[in-house]
Amino acid sequence: MPIDTAITGGTVVTSERAYEASVGIEDGEIIAVGAKSSLPRAEETVDASGQLVMPGVVDVHVHVDDQFSEDSYRTATGAAALGGTTTYVDFAWQAWTGEMSLFDEEGTLMEGIERKKEKGSDALIDFGLHGAITREDPAVFEEISEAIEAGVPTFKMFTAYEIGLSNGFMNRAMEHVAAADGVGVFHTEDDSVCQSLIEQCKAEEKNNAIHFPESRPDYAEAMAAEDAVRMAVEAGMKYYGIHTSCRKAAEILEYFQEEYGSELIRAETCLHYTTLTDSVYDEQGNRPVIQPPIRTDEDVEAMFDHLDDGVLSVVSTDHCAYTLDQKEGGAWWEINPGANSLQTCLPVFYDEAVNRLGYDPSFVVELLATNPAETFGMPEKGTLDPGTDADIVVFDPETEFTITADDNESVADYTIYEGREVTGRPTKTYVRGELVADDGEVVGEPGHGEFLERDRPDWN
Repeated sequence: MPIDTAITGGTVVTSERAYEASVGIEDGEIIAVGAKSSLPRAEETVDASGQLVMPGVVDVHVHVDDQFSEDSYRTATGAAALGGTTTYVDFAWQAWTGEMSLFDEEGTLMEGIERKKEKGSDALIDFGLHGAITREDPAVFEEISEAIEAGVPTFKMFTAYEIGLSNGFMNRAMEHVAAADGVGVFHTEDDSVCQSLIEQCKAEEKNNAIHFPESRPDYAEAMAAEDAVRMAVEAGMKYYGIHTSCRKAAEILEYFQEEYGSELIRAETCLHYTTLTDSVYDEQGNRPVIQPPIRTDEDVEAMFDHLDDGVLSVVSTDHCAYTLDQKEGGAWWEINPGANSLQTCLPVFYDEAVNRLGYDPSFVVELLATNPAETFGMPEKGTLDPGTDADIVVFDPETEFTITADDNESVADYTIYEGREVTGRPTKTYVRGELVADDGEVVGEPGHGEFLERDRPDWN
């Protein structure tokens, strides 16, 4: 009997090597990788000559259809599909009330998980969830095991904003997460330092975005990271630091990782911290206001230093979709922080890492697909191993194009990469064997994407 699809003639790229091979797909899974002559006959044969065949990107840090984003699951997953992302992990919020909140009343963590699962009913790609703890209510400790059983084994905590948790409460939460063998995911900026500096900027009328990095300095990120990771190791909890932006914070993580190993301490950086510098605030104003800020050339260099040595092992997007109306027209402290990049992550990072810095394409696959899937309990994602989901990107490494917001599938009507010329672009994206994006067009059916119940990650 013929199999469903064979992708032939391309260069297969894994996190370890690149080689000429064909890929066979049947019932949504990869069934074989090898010589074309060794594959069964296929109902459809895709010629990938001159192109790379890679695992789909696994983005473990996005914001969709709730807090901090205007994208629906339909628009966000469409942008993801065009960009070669086949799985992402969003946030399920424990509802809280406050100036930042979209919620009318407080709610539970499990209610947040169910709410987000329902919103994902028209997703084009697969998605998982992190639980986000936003209030100092000990009742949430009783929900941790329930959330893990529901396929949500990771829990985000903030040290800043109105949802920032005190060290005392986080310390207790970490003990419960550790006891359930979950993972703590941490946004680390010292809130008191940042709030004091924001007030100072306001008093001095430093409302131009060029002053924004002054309000959230690298040492504030490092201070909070040191507190959080110290509590994590004392609790014996697996710690994941999100959106590491600077050398000072990465050096804190390095110190603890050398002492306790990657079995306990892991971290990511984001696309913008590897490809942009703080000059963007002079060039683009409020558009690139992201928290933590985009930092210096030296910090960009540090991100690659620590991606090389493994202190940082994942590159994510921290995708937040806003419109220009929400980003411009006021002081930097009056607008919504965040930027969209689901659609641009793979081509921009590939161009930066491979074309500009000379890394191997396997480096890109490792950081954008294999490591995030392994780190967050998705054994069926992030590789091209037979038996895993047929989440595949066919990528033309020679295509040159200029990034423009005119191409956005996201509701965001701008991009902080506007006008950037890159070489390398996804041409086809498959999710569990289904073609969802083809030559710059979304072709998948809403609802093909599924909620992914993730395993407890095993970092040993």
